[in-house]
Amino acid sequence: MISMVTHKKIWGRVDNAGMNIPLNALRAFEASARHLSFTLAAQELNVTQAAVSQQVKNLEARLNTLLFRRLPRGLALTDEGLALLPALSDAFGRLQSVLQQFEGGRVREVLNLAAVGTFAVGWLMPRLAAFRQAHPFIDLRLFTHNNRVDLSAEGLDFAIRYGDGAWHGMGAERLVDARMAPVCAPRLAAALKTPADLLDCELLRSYRADQWPRWFAAAGLADPLIRGPVFDSSLAMAEVAVQGLGVALLPVAMFERQLRDGLLVQPFEPTVSTGQYWLTWQKSHPHTRAMRELHGWLVAQCAAVSPANGDEVVDP
Repeated sequence: MISMVTHKKIWGRVDNAGMNIPLNALRAFEASARHLSFTLAAQELNVTQAAVSQQVKNLEARLNTLLFRRLPRGLALTDEGLALLPALSDAFGRLQSVLQQFEGGRVREVLNLAAVGTFAVGWLMPRLAAFRQAHPFIDLRLFTHNNRVDLSAEGLDFAIRYGDGAWHGMGAERLVDARMAPVCAPRLAAALKTPADLLDCELLRSYRADQWPRWFAAAGLADPLIRGPVFDSSLAMAEVAVQGLGVALLPVAMFERQLRDGLLVQPFEPTVSTGQYWLTWQKSHPHTRAMRELHGWLVAQCAAVSPANGDEVVDP
């Protein structure tokens, strides 16, 4: 363990040097410390091994301390070197991250978006290439969740969630209505002639207990006793249905690929809505340029697919 005394010792020397230390010397040390080799550091930095060794010696002279122990078969960091390495690695990492945002004379803006997994895989990912092409200066970073997300704690700009749009302290705009219908593997669908035939099937359920009863009501059937397995992920439930192990009630718009490819079949027409997918944000978080661009793009794309959804905005 590195003591606080060691930290004070090394940074006291940097401060006494007036921070007037060549960047190349710090870069040579950081690369050498990661590889524990002047030779490998030289290959990374595209300079000679002698140049790296000299840069490190110059840095040690300025700090008046040894950063490496030179061993017969390589290098070992001293306590002072161990104290310096993480700070430099972090600093160079941050610098590289910022510099990567500059492209074509413009600054790339990072935007952190979380989306419930079903929407991310079934709707968003097939359209990401089009978004990137239309907005090349937005560095979109996508995270998935199971409808439980804390924008503030997780450093998110937006979250796409499933529900009714009522999240305390959140702005929300409806994107897509999640129309639910039974889907199953083709071999199971072949034996289904009427909705009542589903009563003899293994019915796969989500943790939202009202979904199957609402579908059966829409199909004109009494609410049956359902005892099938429960899933917290529509993606997992869809995979079980693809394997022919039951009939799943899923938002069909999120599984267009599986339906188009014949992996899943929708045997009956009735659909019910038990919620929508919403774009949500913290009301206290002002929209950046990137956020405005993504917001407008999502709304336009969803309206093109489901023009009847409207532009309902909830601002609880």
